[in-house]
Amino acid sequence: MQTITQPQPVTTQGGYAYEILKRHAANPILTADDSPVPARSIFNPGVTRYNGQYVMVANICQPHNPILFWIFRSDDGVHFTPDAQPMAWPQVDPTHREHCVYDPRITKIEDTYYLCYASQNQTGVRVGIVKTDDFQTFERVAMASEIENRNAALFPEKINGLYARLDRPFQGDGKHGMWLSYSPDLVFWGKSERVFPCRPGYWDGDKLGAGAVPIATDQGWLCVYHGIWANQNSKVYQLGVCLLDRDNPAKVIARGKYPILTPRKIYETTGFVSNVVFTANAVPNDEGMVNVYYGAADTCIGLAQATIEELLQACYT
Repeated sequence: MQTITQPQPVTTQGGYAYEILKRHAANPILTADDSPVPARSIFNPGVTRYNGQYVMVANICQPHNPILFWIFRSDDGVHFTPDAQPMAWPQVDPTHREHCVYDPRITKIEDTYYLCYASQNQTGVRVGIVKTDDFQTFERVAMASEIENRNAALFPEKINGLYARLDRPFQGDGKHGMWLSYSPDLVFWGKSERVFPCRPGYWDGDKLGAGAVPIATDQGWLCVYHGIWANQNSKVYQLGVCLLDRDNPAKVIARGKYPILTPRKIYETTGFVSNVVFTANAVPNDEGMVNVYYGAADTCIGLAQATIEELLQACYT
């Protein structure tokens, strides 16, 4: 087992202490100009590895239509090329006719890839799940929550014989925090319990929810999540990290005090929704780094990187 010691304060990127994630020099790696169709923004992608490539499912927001899911592919994880057509989206669930879909998170379990996403209609938003084996055809699994739940991230393996996911029910003031739910079949979900709440006065004091799909380490489940700090004039979306127990993810081993990425570049502070960095997948690459893909200001896509060890240390900082 790797031992993580209490790290010393570090200063990175222009004096921002504890900002562990390093922005890639190519940022933003995708903008609306890279969209294969007219778009006002491209953001909040899910990303995974498939057949030696990086496969990205991005939100494309058009001026006249709801959000489309579009697949982009890359050999190096930085330069992405779009497919010729949008995703072959499966037939809608007759119990919940989708008006808008957004924020996909991709989890590989054995040889199948599952997309958990936000599915919205006039009654509210629910967690939807579809699956694929080849990123060409997709099959609907379920509408997998009641209304007013989203930010669902499926764990990459069963826990105590059950599928598990992080999610965020947000009735009322939305400050209920991040929750854990279990399922025998990906359709029926229960045994829900709160993992942790918002922290008043902290960077995640107003709202928070799952970000990247959890990463298995010998220390526990490493989770990059998003939190919101709000005042009377604005909200700021930031990223942080926590470490959850491998056998009982409701048990928090460590939770970082400080954000690991804060919107401060112009493409993060100014856009369709200003002051936002928001992630859905963090993908280990072949160079020993973790690629954290994130939406910037709900307008474009950025890439930031850190090592597993750096992210684990940030959980204790």
